[in-house]
Amino acid sequence: MSRLPTLDDLDPGGARVLVRADLNVPLEGGRVTDDLRVEASLPTIRRLCDAGARVVVMSHLGRPKGEVRDELRMAPVARRLGELLGQPVAAATDIIGDDAHRVVGDLGDGEVALLENLRFDPRETENDPSFAQALAELGDAYVNDAFGAAHRAHASVVGVPDILQPAVAGELLEREITTLSRLLDAPEQPFVAILGGAKVSDKLGVIDNLLQRVDHLLIGGAMCYTFLRVRGVDVGASRVEEDQLDTVAGLVDQAGDRLHLPVDVVAAATFDADAEHRTVAAGEIPNGWMGLDVGPRTVEQFGAVIRAAKMLLWNGPMGVFEWDAFAAGTRGVAEAVAACDGFTVIGGGDSAAAIRSMGFADRVGHVSTGGGASLEFLEGIELPGVAALRRK
Repeated sequence: MSRLPTLDDLDPGGARVLVRADLNVPLEGGRVTDDLRVEASLPTIRRLCDAGARVVVMSHLGRPKGEVRDELRMAPVARRLGELLGQPVAAATDIIGDDAHRVVGDLGDGEVALLENLRFDPRETENDPSFAQALAELGDAYVNDAFGAAHRAHASVVGVPDILQPAVAGELLEREITTLSRLLDAPEQPFVAILGGAKVSDKLGVIDNLLQRVDHLLIGGAMCYTFLRVRGVDVGASRVEEDQLDTVAGLVDQAGDRLHLPVDVVAAATFDADAEHRTVAAGEIPNGWMGLDVGPRTVEQFGAVIRAAKMLLWNGPMGVFEWDAFAAGTRGVAEAVAACDGFTVIGGGDSAAAIRSMGFADRVGHVSTGGGASLEFLEGIELPGVAALRRK
């Protein structure tokens, strides 16, 4: 595979540099409520500005499905980006229209503009060549720094770099690929993977790929109940993916004693934040009740394995951590991960949100900005956005 081109391969001085960033952040009342992704984009944008580039940032926001929606406009993101950069960021009111060309044309060296929401145009997600061409005309060079969108074959991700040269990876994308590649290509032992979340079907490929590398695989979240059912454990009304039982049985056999499943759970009478609940052994969930978190004995056992790891990956919470009654399992695992002296990686998504909300983000080696992208990468799939850069 060819080398991934990076900012080291780009001479941006005086050039219009089209930067695909991932600024898909939550908004409330016209303000950004979580600016993690904006902050993650800063090193690349600052480096380009310092080199005298005219930086044209583009991103999607939410799921407008090809229609203009005022509540998903990029102007609040431009304001927050400007605050963090310490300089104004001009916000275009369209993507490739007259205002975008005016705003980009008015840029001076070291200045920044932000295009309107890419997904206001249905041609973005369709990877329409004409849309990619129109975007490419706004720049002299292309930088992809949107790891969170690198698994999408969209116009701004794969269409533009096929047209616009040079096309390189930004600092964030380069760091994500380097870090996740380290897990797959040079794992240190013991290598521990913790997987949780709702659906085992979303992570079958990841589990299969990781089982070729890990020393311990810890399973929590709703997906653990399909594994427990395969092991012959009565899981009550807990979520089980019946159509995946045969596949999971094969993974259980392949994992052998490397597989660690919950020994106790916090079960609830209903799926509700205020539901009646109690901690029970994994096989003693009351009839009609469902498991919504792992229990304290599981946290203790998982924690012992986690703290001894030399390399660790965590993707997916242990329960419904958004509800206080079912957050202890995820918090306990987060505390153990934070206490681990090995190289620790949080694979984006809900586990990244959990470790940030619990105050442990600065005690792990790397928090990925892309849940879906990190899963596909760890499954061994080459991400379309990365492949597009390698081709050039």
